[in-house]
Amino acid sequence: MRIICAISILAASASGVFAQLLPPNDAGVSLGHIHFVVSDPDATKKAWVDVFGAAPGKAGAFDLLKLPGVFIIVSKANTPPAGGSQGSAVHHIGVAVKDYADIKAKAAAAGLMWRELTPNVQAFVTFPEMVTVEVMEVKDQAAPVAFHHVHESVPDPAVARAWYVKEFGAAEGTRRGPAAMIPGGEVDFLKAQVPSEGTKGRSLDHIGFEVKDLAATLKKLEADGVTINMPLRDMTKQLGLKIAFITDPNGTYIELTDGLAGK
Repeated sequence: MRIICAISILAASASGVFAQLLPPNDAGVSLGHIHFVVSDPDATKKAWVDVFGAAPGKAGAFDLLKLPGVFIIVSKANTPPAGGSQGSAVHHIGVAVKDYADIKAKAAAAGLMWRELTPNVQAFVTFPEMVTVEVMEVKDQAAPVAFHHVHESVPDPAVARAWYVKEFGAAEGTRRGPAAMIPGGEVDFLKAQVPSEGTKGRSLDHIGFEVKDLAATLKKLEADGVTINMPLRDMTKQLGLKIAFITDPNGTYIELTDGLAGK
């Protein structure tokens, strides 16, 4: 196994602007974390702190960063990542910001490539190790920054959304295309122009969902024919949570955690 995303003692002293995970939906699911596995973890962590003001902390052997609604985990790759986010099933992730101009200036100061999509409202920023992050201005949000979405590039967006609705109780939504609405961040889908590769082994290695009952969730997934890449591992004594891994039908590697909420 290349890496297990083990999240244990989360920093309780972070500033109040950095909320914990959002309450789960009726299926007991909320967004948990995004995990980068990179050659230079310090560069990735620095970019998230410098540009978005992410609050750093530790989780056992893993470094973590906190943004409202999500944890960002950064680990060192044992071998160089196979590629960045573009070209994989997760084309990019999105962050909503209250002050677009301020974030643009911080990205420039950090030396990151900034590509305007909608002038003064929306841009793609290339973070270290070719991870694409969408920045979008939402002036009326309470926090300066908040995680917004995971954007998948898939053969059939409607079918991809239906899978998240069925397996994770996501609500149907739309954002330029079908979207699966999950507390903490939606999963958006656009039709892939070329075949996408799986995320595992790339610099954005996997995404994570927190579930209320991992054993029951895995039982349902297995009954639905979902391949369990790593069965439930009870690490309650060591880390205070249980974990498992699956892969969605389009190649997005997903960690499921039970116990992350409220840490």
